[in-house]
Amino acid sequence: MTMTEHEKLLAGQEYNYLDPELQTMMANTKKDLATINDGKTSLDVRNTTIKHMLGASGTDDAVGDNFAILYGAHTKIGDNVFINSNVTFQDSNLITLGDRVVIAPDTKLYCGKHAINANARFGTRPDGSRYLTTYTSPISIGDDVWIGGNVTVTGGVHIGNNVIIGAGAVVVSDIPDNVIAAGVPAKVIKPLKPLN
Repeated sequence: MTMTEHEKLLAGQEYNYLDPELQTMMANTKKDLATINDGKTSLDVRNTTIKHMLGASGTDDAVGDNFAILYGAHTKIGDNVFINSNVTFQDSNLITLGDRVVIAPDTKLYCGKHAINANARFGTRPDGSRYLTTYTSPISIGDDVWIGGNVTVTGGVHIGNNVIIGAGAVVVSDIPDNVIAAGVPAKVIKPLKPLN
């Protein structure tokens, strides 16, 4: 059975981002984002639109101004999640946030990636035209996580429960439970007492 481009995307395989299904999903999300980021939208309409746009959302969630997301449907957030201003979710794969996650301004979560070998970054279509090859990996963030300002999290990363990620960090590998991690690339710098 042949996989759809959407199925390939979620499986982390090379996919065609110009596929009509994917383009329609992104266009619908852009419309929702226009409503969410319009300062004149009522809080009720804004919250309803966020719940409609995301794959799943919990209770008492808050999303700040200038929120950007690619598909929306690939993102699931738990209860009491706070996403501050100017945050970007490049959810070309699944992004999952647990309960009580706090994300500071200017943070970016990027599921997409390209080949390290420059010769492999572009493919060739049957008609001879070139296209950028993209692969994706999911991002998961546990419960009780605080991500500081201007953090970047890359695809394939799992951040455990009860974690603080220091401002400006670039998270390229998994972070275990009950720690503070910081730096470029982010490394564990201090343990945290486990939550009861």
